Amino acid sequence: MARKNDAFYFDSFRKHAQLSCEAAKLLAEVMRTYDPADFHQAVDKMHAIEQQADEVKHEINDALITAFVTPIEREDIAMLSENLDTVTDRIEGVLHRLYFDNITEIRPDALELVQMIERACTEMCALLDDLPQFKRSKTLRAHVIAINDTEEEADHAYIRAMRKLHTTETDALKVYGWHEVYTFLEYCVDSCEHVADTVSSIVMKNS
Repeated sequence: MARKNDAFYFDSFRKHAQLSCEAAKLLAEVMRTYDPADFHQAVDKMHAIEQQADEVKHEINDALITAFVTPIEREDIAMLSENLDTVTDRIEGVLHRLYFDNITEIRPDALELVQMIERACTEMCALLDDLPQFKRSKTLRAHVIAINDTEEEADHAYIRAMRKLHTTETDALKVYGWHEVYTFLEYCVDSCEHVADTVSSIVMKNS
C-alpha cells in the first residue's frame, strides 16, 4: 500500500464525523415523523451509513499498519477513529431499540434528547474541520466546550425522562423499552463527548 499523506487521516476523520451527522439527522427525522410501518426503510438507510463509517475506520486502520510516519501518534489516530465509529454505532443502536422494543409512539422528552444528539454531532463535525489546523485554530476549544455542555444538558434531560417514565408509566413492557431507548439516546451524546475529549488530548500532546 502506498504511503498515505497527512491529509488522508484528517480528511478521513472529517468524513467519519459527517457520516455521524447524517445518521443523527436520519434518526431525528424518523423520530419526529414517527411511523413504525416505515421502519424497514429507515433501518436500511441507517445501516448503509453505518457501513460507510466502518469502511472509513478500516481504511484508517489499514493505513496505520503500513505507515512509517503519521501526523500524530498512531495510537491517537486509532483511538479517535474508534471513538468516531462508536458515535455512528450508538445512533444506529437507538433506531434498533425503537424497532425491536416495539415503540409505537415517541415521547416528547425523547425528541428533546435527539435534538441534543444533532447539536453535538454538528459541533463534532466543526471540531474535526478544525483539527488539521489545531495550532492556529481560534474556534477548536469552543467546539469542545459546546459538546461538553451539550453532554451535561443531556445528562439532566436523561434523568428527568427516566424519572418521569418510572413514576408515570404503568405498562412494564413500555418501561423496559423506553429505559433502553433513553439510555442509548444518552449514550450518543456521551460518545460525542468522548470524541471531543480525544481531540483535546491530541491537541495537548502536540502543542
